[in-house]
Amino acid sequence: MTGEAEHASGETGPLDGVTVLDASRVLVGPFCTMQLGDLGADVVKIERPGTGDQTRGWHPPRYGDAEESAYYMSVNRNKRSVTLDLQSEEGREVFRDLAAEADVVVENFRVGAMEDWGLGYDDLREDNPELVYCGLSGYGEWGPQKDRPAYDIMMQAEGGMMSITGEEGGAPVRVGVAIADIGAGMYAAQAILAALLERELGDGTGQKIDVSLLDGQVAWMSYMASNYFATGESPGRMGSKHPTIAPYQAFETADGYVVVACASEHIWPRFCDAIGRSDLADDPRFAQNADRVENREELDAILDEEFAALETADALDALREHDVPASDVKDMEAVFENPQVEARGMHQSVPHPTAGEVEMPGSPMHFSRTPTSIRQYPPRLGEHTDDVLAEYGFTEAELAELRDAGAFD
Repeated sequence: MTGEAEHASGETGPLDGVTVLDASRVLVGPFCTMQLGDLGADVVKIERPGTGDQTRGWHPPRYGDAEESAYYMSVNRNKRSVTLDLQSEEGREVFRDLAAEADVVVENFRVGAMEDWGLGYDDLREDNPELVYCGLSGYGEWGPQKDRPAYDIMMQAEGGMMSITGEEGGAPVRVGVAIADIGAGMYAAQAILAALLERELGDGTGQKIDVSLLDGQVAWMSYMASNYFATGESPGRMGSKHPTIAPYQAFETADGYVVVACASEHIWPRFCDAIGRSDLADDPRFAQNADRVENREELDAILDEEFAALETADALDALREHDVPASDVKDMEAVFENPQVEARGMHQSVPHPTAGEVEMPGSPMHFSRTPTSIRQYPPRLGEHTDDVLAEYGFTEAELAELRDAGAFD
């Protein structure tokens, strides 16, 4: 219908005409550039000859007869793969030629590596002052820890996430996906879009962007950080519970779990009716949310007993009949069988030359006029090297000479 946003079904998106030179590997950078590709940008993925992005080899699992891992497939759609040896002068010169015509460069090498190769922002903007250059790293480009190696689990630990994740009294637990990488990748994509807009609204000049995994995790502490600043006390692990809302958590049933969110005073009496305990709504210990938080242990003991006697399906039916926000805890199979997920276009697939049909989550960004799309399967290593370089004016003789020099495969 006119004016309604559409799921990923188009051939172009709002970034159609934008070229992204993606010199990143593993997760944070590829997740950032996949979003730009979903939005219609032409993303050229620069990879090391022979091995490419190391996640290509992170298998099992993998799809069908594909050489690439399922991990690699998850964040590299809508890209074209070009192999370049950036440790060779010939490879670096080709990269400079590509960057001279690109709108965006994204990289996540160790801090200072691109500058050592003469490929840093100050080097590249000499030939392309319009360039938006995004550097991604664990700790950022300045500060006393800038040269430390970084991995997602370290960032979840250092940024505070693991201090609030897990059961009360239990061991710290990382979030089940690499949320520090994914979060920083989202911030990077947001920053790149803002820089492109500023370039168009301003004088046409690009700029340098610095995004770190640690900064992203600290920013994500949001209200947990505010609670600490307000009280001077560091929040601890509470399992699925919420520090300032009750009940807002998972309850174990006779055959699984039900998650309940009593996020307003209007929901509380409906919740009590749904579980057959209308008396709790009149209990002064639980009258208001502040009372329920203060008397959380007593309330939890009562509710644990009530839910333990219920089957998950019965509990959900009763809660939803009373308009109480609730859900079971779905595994991946159940997630992608959800008709709402299907209706929103969040279960997509793309044909692949060796893997067959590669299934993947769709883009969560829905536009009314320029929808996102999945136009290109995650590319095989170096699949587009000759085609892309020919588009940038390299002749067959020059390509052969560069290949003999080891600039690419």
